[in-house]
Amino acid sequence: MSEEEEDDDDRTVWNASAVILDIDSGSWADRSPLHEAAARGRLLTLRHLISQGYNVDVRTIDHVTPLHEACLADHVACARTLIDAGANVNATTIDGVTPLFNSCMAGSATCTEILLENGASPQTAICQPSPIHEATSKGKSACVEALVTWGADVDYDIPHLGTPLFIACVSKQLHCTRKLLDKGANVQKGRFLETPLHAAAEKDCADIVRVLLEYGADVNVRNQELKRPVESAPPSSLAEGFLLLYEAMPRPLCQLCRLSIRDCIGQSRLHLIPQLQLPNRLKNFLQYR
Repeated sequence: MSEEEEDDDDRTVWNASAVILDIDSGSWADRSPLHEAAARGRLLTLRHLISQGYNVDVRTIDHVTPLHEACLADHVACARTLIDAGANVNATTIDGVTPLFNSCMAGSATCTEILLENGASPQTAICQPSPIHEATSKGKSACVEALVTWGADVDYDIPHLGTPLFIACVSKQLHCTRKLLDKGANVQKGRFLETPLHAAAEKDCADIVRVLLEYGADVNVRNQELKRPVESAPPSSLAEGFLLLYEAMPRPLCQLCRLSIRDCIGQSRLHLIPQLQLPNRLKNFLQYR
């Protein structure tokens, strides 16, 4: 059923007096009809409630707003309606969760884009749940793309989690790993002394190991246990075999050239590669395409 189509139950009009909303005095309804409509994608009911004068930012006892609910359930039309009615796109729950975090949890690239277009902060404080880390851990590369495009730090380092790239490797998310690297993520930056290559090797994800090496990951760096990536891989695993083979062979000259040029361009300017006065073949080469 689409968000425009609703059952007979959805056409029931809740009276505004059904729930007491004493916003100014600081008391909050536990869960309002507006929350219910947003969570279930009942667009017509949502619009009617808003027209009745319901506060679009009404919060539960945990400070969850209807916009949180709509984004978590990937109800795009409901989220847009709430935002158009003035909903706070940066509202936070008592746990620091934002609607943007919920949209990334749901993997909703559309909700993510809508929130960002309407002023949602692409990056939260370190003490709050991070949208880009959540999107990366779930393998939602389209959400990662949107967040970085709107200003999220591709190397955002949260002490107990590490960088988004590290999370991608821990979660064995190949597409997000490549997306982050394409966007200029530091291939060496992980969590404390643990690099993304250590994480990928430990998880025995040979495909991610291969991508990290293409982007210049150092096979000789040691973690807090003084282990190199190859020593972090499970014995006789694909990752261990690939790393041992890589260490025994010199790197191709073309790879060294590409890494050197990208380093000269700088992370903050990698997005300008398509504008360089170079043949398309060379531009694609520099962008790993």
